[in-house]
Amino acid sequence: MSEKICYCFDYTSDDILKDFEENSTSTIIKQIMAEKKNGACDCATRNPKKR
Repeated sequence: MSEKICYCFDYTSDDILKDFEENSTSTIIKQIMAEKKNGACDCATRNPKKR
């Protein structure tokens, strides 16, 4: 089973690996980082590990 990586945008480790294989980089990680920078990340609340 794939581990959930992003609770805000519902991405799993499999999603990120597939994205990397298709694009030779992770556009998902770039998107998450941009959204986090813009204040759209709520992982501290949504993630059970609070991170």
